[in-house]
Amino acid sequence: MTYYAVIDTNVLISALLSKNSDAATVKVLRAILDGRIVPLYHNEILNEYDAVLHREKFHFKEESIQAVLAAIKWFGVEVFPQPTGKILIDMDDLVFYEVAMEKRNENAYLVTGNQRHYPIRDFIVTPAEMMGIIELE
Repeated sequence: MTYYAVIDTNVLISALLSKNSDAATVKVLRAILDGRIVPLYHNEILNEYDAVLHREKFHFKEESIQAVLAAIKWFGVEVFPQPTGKILIDMDDLVFYEVAMEKRNENAYLVTGNQRHYPIRDFIVTPAEMMGIIELE
């Protein structure tokens, strides 16, 4: 089965920083590459990925950043969400929430390591929870 998911930036950062191939964030990235997760994105999300992954403190190689961005675009689906009017703790996260909401009729998830930034909803899951959902199939 294929799952649609908006991947929060912190998940990508954790995956790229991890030395543990069994880390849930690494498994999420791998699930994108093998087609089990179809990433949902919007241009604002891609811009955030690009800006954050290029932060000097992470020391990510340009090739790694470009590979991740290319994979999101290649394997993903661009979504043009309608405004929800939702107020979040960090309004920069709103586009992630709204993209997920736009595809809720297709059971889309929002995968994040910062659940406290979002309302409590069953489709907003941690990387480990997302992998648990996938592995139940």
